[in-house]
Amino acid sequence: MALSEKLYELRKKGGLSQEQLAEQLGVSRQAVSKWESGKAVPESDTLISISKYFNVSLDYLMKENDLVSEMVAYKEETQTKANSGREKRIFGIVICLIGIVCLLAWGIVSIFMPTTSDRIGTSSMITIDGNGVFLIICLAAIIIGAVLLLKSSSDK
Repeated sequence: MALSEKLYELRKKGGLSQEQLAEQLGVSRQAVSKWESGKAVPESDTLISISKYFNVSLDYLMKENDLVSEMVAYKEETQTKANSGREKRIFGIVICLIGIVCLLAWGIVSIFMPTTSDRIGTSSMITIDGNGVFLIICLAAIIIGAVLLLKSSSDK
């Protein structure tokens, strides 16, 4: 809220006319009118008199943002950070679970169907056999997921 709006509200709450407020502050009614319309700003000594008369701080009079809008902005910022951390945690958990499930599936295939495991190993075009590549991919997924989880918990 602007200074002009604050002055108008304070005057109205006090049940004063512009003329009455002008008398209390030792200024003209036209000066009060210009302040309330935003065409002029009171001098510093007059601002001090206004703050004392209405029992408000100079900060309240001069700052554009009031406490409510600052609280709303802080709440929105906190909510955005919380959502970002939650998304990182979920993504980290999903990546870890995919790596673990793939490792378990590969282990089951290797134990119960060794010929399938051997065929995949020999058909690989990479110099590391198929078992090694798959193991590296699964471990990388688990490590990346764990790093994301740790990072999201440290961001709090």
